[in-house]
Amino acid sequence: MNDKKVRVRFAPSPTGPLHMGGVRTALFNYLFARKHNGDFLLRIEDTDQTRYVPGAENYIAESLKWCGIQIDEGATVGGEYGPYRQSERKPMYREYADQLIASGNAYYAFDTPEELDAIRNQHEEEKKTFTYNTETRGGLNNSLALSDDEVKAKIDAGEAYVVRFKMPVGEELHLDDEIRGHVVFNTSALDDKVLFKSDGMPTYHLANVVDDYLMKISHVIRGEEWLPSMPLHVLLYRSFGWTVDMPKFAHLPLILKPVGKGKLSKRDGDKLGFPVFPLEWTDPKTNEIASGYREGGYFPEAFINMLAFLGWNPGTEQEIFSMEELSQAFSLERVGKSGSKFDPEKTKWFNRQYLVNKSDEEIGGLFAEQVLKVKGIEADQETVNRVCGMVKDRVDFVSELWEHVNYFFEAPTEFDAKTVKKGWKEDTPALVAELKGILEGIEDFSSANSEEIVKEWITAKEIGFGKVMNPFRLAMVGAAKGPHMFDIIEILGKKETIARLDYAMENIKK
Repeated sequence: MNDKKVRVRFAPSPTGPLHMGGVRTALFNYLFARKHNGDFLLRIEDTDQTRYVPGAENYIAESLKWCGIQIDEGATVGGEYGPYRQSERKPMYREYADQLIASGNAYYAFDTPEELDAIRNQHEEEKKTFTYNTETRGGLNNSLALSDDEVKAKIDAGEAYVVRFKMPVGEELHLDDEIRGHVVFNTSALDDKVLFKSDGMPTYHLANVVDDYLMKISHVIRGEEWLPSMPLHVLLYRSFGWTVDMPKFAHLPLILKPVGKGKLSKRDGDKLGFPVFPLEWTDPKTNEIASGYREGGYFPEAFINMLAFLGWNPGTEQEIFSMEELSQAFSLERVGKSGSKFDPEKTKWFNRQYLVNKSDEEIGGLFAEQVLKVKGIEADQETVNRVCGMVKDRVDFVSELWEHVNYFFEAPTEFDAKTVKKGWKEDTPALVAELKGILEGIEDFSSANSEEIVKEWITAKEIGFGKVMNPFRLAMVGAAKGPHMFDIIEILGKKETIARLDYAMENIKK
């Protein structure tokens, strides 16, 4: 750790929905900031206007909010280092590009797309690959190969150009990554990246470095795919004379497909039936809907807990962490170098842990809102809470509770055929009629009292418990499922219990 205040940023491009890999990057930045009492910034990198997707920026902000990742500064909340949208910072990038040209670290390139295509095709015919680099730049249409007068004439004539970084020749860069350790790059293997485009917008590389410097970013924590850009970014800091203020870099491992090899993609989710986005997303062009964890019934805490374990581990047996616990336990030292396989089943497991540990009141409230209300069923909330509490350890999602508790809210009109065949014998209706009489005589219909009286009657009759209890359950539930029988009838009440016994006697036929 260096002495300066920890300031980290999550800097997505608004080109579509936020992938869970992006959320993981935001999360690790956020946890790192919280651990070190630092600041977490949200910066929108919208320099590529051609790929801008309406609604994507709002989606990013809403996703972070749902996840419980709080923004200290950024596009949605403001702050003293704004604006936090690169498109709104556009005028200032030009001067930094000019500064690099003046210092000899960048140059004008006038090559047209057609000229570059022709060179690429020529190389392909010769079974070579064309790269705009230290070897080829001297023979191309740029200010390194042209005289000052020629360059001035082209600029005065309004010829389109880009500004490219002038990569040093044959230098070995020895760099440190907080996760990967020591990494070495040779500049001769790197290309002269475009820093400033002909449309007057900076590319990611220039805007990113300038903004990180101006926003006093202390640590750049980002995905592994940006590792090849690290030498250019370090060289830009050096070219600007900012090495003292250069952030530390940390490149996070990839999130891998559940099966096979490679990076997790939306296609994997579509194929295997799980979301790869935090929230549902409707493509504004095609109206195609991509599923989200929120709409899939996942708790944000479970989603975040699962994401934290993709690439990081606490070094202990503990698996369930609140956001507060994560921020205390998190460190870059415990982030792995190799990719992490995503496991959809483990994600469900996390959700179940959170569901079971939530209060009956919270689960009951969610069930009433998400399920009963949709079905147009009104019920006493205390009863709903109790019912949900009885079976919540059997499900992964609130929506799945219905199939375990539906009989509390709708009397069965059909009866499971297998259970009828097995448990409804010729003498069953007579037994059920006798049971009905016993139940009618009970004043205190509490679970414990009813159980005691019915058990005494069964014992006195000297018949197996199953002969009575199986058809009793069938009449109440419609199938051989559900929690303790006498808890069920206490909740249903005497009147409903008797009505269901009558219905079963009339409607179950062998």
